[in-house]
Amino acid sequence: MSKPNRARYRLETVRRSYVEAVGGERVEFEVGPEDDPAVFSFPHPMFTPDDVQQELNDAKGDEVGARVLLGDQFGEFLAAGGDVNSVMLLYVGIRNEAQDKVAKVRPTKG
Repeated sequence: MSKPNRARYRLETVRRSYVEAVGGERVEFEVGPEDDPAVFSFPHPMFTPDDVQQELNDAKGDEVGARVLLGDQFGEFLAAGGDVNSVMLLYVGIRNEAQDKVAKVRPTKG
């Protein structure tokens, strides 16, 4: 329980406010024909686990980065006509957009 007149935050509440601000912990996107697209996802840049983030930092090229982000989905993504460069552009775009949104979030206590 929070003490009166003290700044104390509940981490679950703080995280929830950021998840809501950026639209979720995962990013979904479509590949393929408009009438029957395949849906894929990767962790939102703000919520990418440390090990995955390290792999992305070490990745040499878009293909390696897309493999890291998509994991087991990578083969299906390519089979659906996916473009690795576009996935990385999406990741960078979402990351940049999130930085703007996060700057406006004021985490609530409790």
